[in-house]
Formats: sequence, C-alpha cells, structure tokens
Amino acid sequence: MQEASSDSVIRTLVQRLQQVRLSRNLSQQEVYDATGIHIGRLEAKPVNVTMRTLIILCRYYDVQLAPLFAGL
Repeated sequence: MQEASSDSVIRTLVQRLQQVRLSRNLSQQEVYDATGIHIGRLEAKPVNVTMRTLIILCRYYDVQLAPLFAGL
C-alpha cells in the first residue's frame, strides 16, 4: 500500500469534515460562532490541522474521530 503524503491526508480530513458540515446544513459562520474555529480558512486552504481542532469539530458535529481517518 502506498503511503499518503501528510498534505494529502490533511486535505482528505478537511474534505470529510466539510461533507459533514454541508450534510448538516451548517454555514461556516455557524461553525465559527459555536467553536471559534475559522473553518472557512481551513476548507479554503488546508494547512496543518491540530488534533485539538479535529476533536473540537468532531464533538461539535457529533461524529467519531476514527472514521475520519478510515482508509488513510
């Protein structure tokens, strides 16, 4: 199996989180207001995402962290 680059993994994680946000009909502003995370910036240009950010977003979206990493 080919190892994915860290940029590719981050991009995939951010895309998966964006899919969750959109499936819940949440705006970027709503996510920011509730979490303080500038999700719009993250979605526009995925950069190094901290575990803290992932955990906050998973708690807010009420999703498990492990499935986000499935297949990576």
